[in-house]
Amino acid sequence: MEDVSDQEITVSELPAERVLLDVRENDEWVAGHAPDAVHVPMSELTGRLADVPEGAPLYVICRSGGRSERVTQYLDANGWEAVNVAGGMSVWAGLGLPLVAESGTTPEVI
Repeated sequence: MEDVSDQEITVSELPAERVLLDVRENDEWVAGHAPDAVHVPMSELTGRLADVPEGAPLYVICRSGGRSERVTQYLDANGWEAVNVAGGMSVWAGLGLPLVAESGTTPEVI
């Protein structure tokens, strides 16, 4: 398998079969997220490493790509094979990809 450590891909390059880790904060997740994502906020990551899903590679997403880049670096340094999703959920929504909300309202990226 190709070494994807330190790699970054765009939302449009995400494979259909993937493990997606959303590291945005709780209010952002509740407002709207990818239907198949797993949520572990960046602020809780070090205390919730057991909740980080298995996947090689593991695709990490946030709102625009900054937080996910830092989480990707951390995960790569600690034994995961993580890839940053550049542009994040802002690009996801802009492409019209599916969103779900936990709040019962129209999903949006905040």
